[in-house]
Amino acid sequence: MVRRIFWMAVGAGATVWAMNKANEAVHRLTPDSLSGTAARGALHLGDVAKRFAGDVRAGMAEREEQLRADLGLDGTAVVEPRRRALRGEPEYRAISAAPGSPAAALPSPSSARPTPRAIEPTPRRPLSPRGSTPNRKDQ
Repeated sequence: MVRRIFWMAVGAGATVWAMNKANEAVHRLTPDSLSGTAARGALHLGDVAKRFAGDVRAGMAEREEQLRADLGLDGTAVVEPRRRALRGEPEYRAISAAPGSPAAALPSPSSARPTPRAIEPTPRRPLSPRGSTPNRKDQ
């Protein structure tokens, strides 16, 4: 008799557990619940994207600061007059204060500029008289 009561209690407990799971599944699959889940997922994705964009901006600022320091553009540059100014160039140029900086290895602006080439005129064909131009239909 005790065995029967035990197995009846186990069966009733399993039935209650299965009914609760079924009710949860039905509730999860309603349109309101699905749309709420999708909205929460979109909000979470937006938060993740904002954090990622902030991290990218912080990394860009840090890298720009490193590059400015390496090139001597962070306010430590010394301005030295040039011996003679070429046409169209300023009379002063910035020179890095740090002797071993990568800016010292850069070519000067005048050597980086291509040499001007002579512009040759485009050869022209002689114009034909007005009446002698063939029509498209004739071709």
